[in-house]
Amino acid sequence: MNSKAGFNFDAASEAAVAGFNTLWAKPKRARTVLLSTAAGLVFVTFLSCILSGRTAVLVLDMPSQHFIYPFTIQNLMHIIFFVGLGDLFVRWRIATREAKFLKVNYLPEDDQTVLIASDLGPIRKRVAGEFDYEHGFLPSLINIAILQFQSSASVEQAAGVMSQHLELMSHRLDLRYGLVRFIAWVVPTLGFIGTVYSLGASLASAGTTDTLDLKIVARTLGIGFDCTMVALIESAILVFLLHLVQEKEESALNHAGDYTLRNLINRLYTEER
Repeated sequence: MNSKAGFNFDAASEAAVAGFNTLWAKPKRARTVLLSTAAGLVFVTFLSCILSGRTAVLVLDMPSQHFIYPFTIQNLMHIIFFVGLGDLFVRWRIATREAKFLKVNYLPEDDQTVLIASDLGPIRKRVAGEFDYEHGFLPSLINIAILQFQSSASVEQAAGVMSQHLELMSHRLDLRYGLVRFIAWVVPTLGFIGTVYSLGASLASAGTTDTLDLKIVARTLGIGFDCTMVALIESAILVFLLHLVQEKEESALNHAGDYTLRNLINRLYTEER
């Protein structure tokens, strides 16, 4: 149904669904970071509307004694936390996609088949376009092993090149987790900064008055320690999810190497000339 302004809601809904499906199938880090930041802002706004009292002070520092709400350290931590979750989502979807390549049956998996040079062309054509510099562990390994064997007719060289390529992919995989590792470090760091700031503010306020109000000092210190507690909880969640997702992606890479070794390298047969 079209509105008076001519806006097509059906087309907009279809575009939104198509965009979500694309992001789900092939997530992009830059786009996901933007969406995660928006999700973090929505999360902070939602909590600001429903929380009050001690819970609002604990989670959001609302109302804040030191900052203009909503620009508090807690809210900044929440947004960065969501960026970390978004980056882990990208890695999880990619790991899931890599695991699915193992079920495509690119190579013969029985116990009798051997492969000669004339058998490798169709296999290489089948994996073409299924990988790029970042993605497609199994198709990439199959392609480079076949290419080396076709050029050298040496099983040893094909196995060596495959092993070197597998090692390079392992290093690249580890580098992809640099952002989320940094976020898992910076969130508790922000929490400690909030605690130190509150401690400094308490000491400063105590030094400007002749009479010390212990209630105000204790409340200010409590907010600072709340900041650290929330930061440590979010950091623990990120580190736990990081280990799960990285283990899944590394497992997909290891299985791809094992599959290529068992079903391609070990089946190669050099015909006598």
